[in-house]
Amino acid sequence: DRSSLIQQTITMAIQRKNRLNSPTTSPDKDESSEQRSTPPRGPRTTLRALFSTSPTSLAVAQYWQTPPQQTLFPSSSSTPSLPSAAAAAAAASRFNPRLIFAQIVAIQSLHYLILSVLFQVIHFFTGNKITIDRIFTPKYIELWSKEGWYDNCAIILSSVAAAVLLALVVEKSKKCLDFSITLFIIHFVICWLYGGFPASWDWWVIHVLGLIIMVLLGEYFCSRVELREIPLL
Repeated sequence: DRSSLIQQTITMAIQRKNRLNSPTTSPDKDESSEQRSTPPRGPRTTLRALFSTSPTSLAVAQYWQTPPQQTLFPSSSSTPSLPSAAAAAAAASRFNPRLIFAQIVAIQSLHYLILSVLFQVIHFFTGNKITIDRIFTPKYIELWSKEGWYDNCAIILSSVAAAVLLALVVEKSKKCLDFSITLFIIHFVICWLYGGFPASWDWWVIHVLGLIIMVLLGEYFCSRVELREIPLL
């Protein structure tokens, strides 16, 4: 009995040694070893793995990786690029003879209209005779008489009104001198054709004074218009 017990013990030891040295392991042991090697997953790890492989997260990642596409018809709310803004400014400052001619005609016509209205107001308060000679001849322009200063004030006030017209029609301070001299030259030519060359010094003093007032006030008003804030809408 003792010898058989020793033989069984030796046999069991050999089998155990062979089992430990064998390269293959049982499926139960593989699963148990995998469970030991894999750390336990908490709720954060599970949610992170779920969102990293979800279709929504893959679609978002693909959207941010793709470059933006240019639309065929850009929206009107988008801001213009620098070249387009420069092109618009160049087109606005381009020489336009029709626009300049229309501005000259508008300022000249409104100037004579305002001057006629002022003579009507003077006639209402003073009873002076209303005639076209008051506009195109130097007969009624005098520096040393009271009645002459009625017409002088009308011419100076019409120059102030013409400065306001420059701000409304031209809107450019650098063009005020050109339009003012143009108005004066046209008025001088019309007076020359209507009643001859104005040889009176009173006529020249009053009209040159009105020209200076028109230029200075016109540049001031136009600069105010240019510095005015541009609305966004």
